[in-house]
Amino acid sequence: MIAQIDPFHAIAISREAHALKAAGRSILHMEFGQPSTGAPAAAIALAHEVLDTDPMGYWESPTLKERIARLYADRHNVAVDPEQILLTCGASPGLVLALTSLFAPGARVATARPGYVAYRNTLKALYLEPVEIACGPAERYQISADALAAIEPAPDGLILASPANPTGTIIPADELAAIAKVCATRGIRIISDEIYHGLSFGEPAHSMLEFAPDAVIVNSFSKYFSMAGWRLGWIVVPADLIDAARARMGNLFLTPPVLAQQAGLAAFDCTDELEGHVDTYRRNRQLLLDALPALGLASIAPPDGAFYIYADISHLTNDSLAFCQKLLRETGVATAPGIDFDPVDGHRFIRFSFAVSTDRVEDAIARMIPWFQAQPGR
Repeated sequence: MIAQIDPFHAIAISREAHALKAAGRSILHMEFGQPSTGAPAAAIALAHEVLDTDPMGYWESPTLKERIARLYADRHNVAVDPEQILLTCGASPGLVLALTSLFAPGARVATARPGYVAYRNTLKALYLEPVEIACGPAERYQISADALAAIEPAPDGLILASPANPTGTIIPADELAAIAKVCATRGIRIISDEIYHGLSFGEPAHSMLEFAPDAVIVNSFSKYFSMAGWRLGWIVVPADLIDAARARMGNLFLTPPVLAQQAGLAAFDCTDELEGHVDTYRRNRQLLLDALPALGLASIAPPDGAFYIYADISHLTNDSLAFCQKLLRETGVATAPGIDFDPVDGHRFIRFSFAVSTDRVEDAIARMIPWFQAQPGR
């Protein structure tokens, strides 16, 4: 039987937004978690040189793997052998590699609800069983060690993200340590999605490798490095999974683009430019937080990192998809409906992405304030 997976509704919102733009409407894209900035200037310059001089082919850059390994030493004080790192065509194939390397069909894998839409649907597509754990304000919308300890029977695996999508919440170091302890005791294998690392507005996020050396880490150049369209990511696997993961990467995806690998290496030396993007997100975040009272949005997830605000709109609607469609058509502001991230309670939530320029955030706020204030239920 073919696995049945749900659509990604934000893609449909974006498709309509682009159609409206093509028809002459002014559209502000806040529906996707993708930076509106391009790759760093030095990465683009190197890419031009590579296009002119390198015929390219199937290749995995050992230099890039060494540089990524150094990132874990510098940022997290964790030693990673470059051979533990597999370069991927973005984080999405990295998640597939991690899941198929760790679990057989039928395995049960826990995730937070709300959580990234592709966790649930990728698990289903691979004939794995999602075990979604409801996480609300009391848990700061994050999985806890206590919740994992209470699941019976114990799941085979866990996918966690810190900072998280759609909430931006970060799991503190002591809770990550407690989660790692529960997983070790109960035989739960951990996949840690760290794609938003580098995008924190208070304390930096910790890698799960600091607490669980056998965790599989998924990361990407899409968010902090502002290279979503380059389709470059990586996974870190423990030594016992290197051969299995490499076999899957070679057969399913071959290698990531050579051009992206060369540019990605250059991006590591663009710290000032990249930190400038983080400063922009910090300003955008504060602008939206300051505007929430005028929008009538009183209940949100704490946006510790990433570039999202996940807000409760239950006083305005019980249909977040229709609400986002109406908001788009009447204001030109594209957002993501909560049902993408939570099939149970997401009908009363909306996600704003502030990974755009500050002037666009200001424009979006100016459009949304009168619109929200005119909605029934205010």
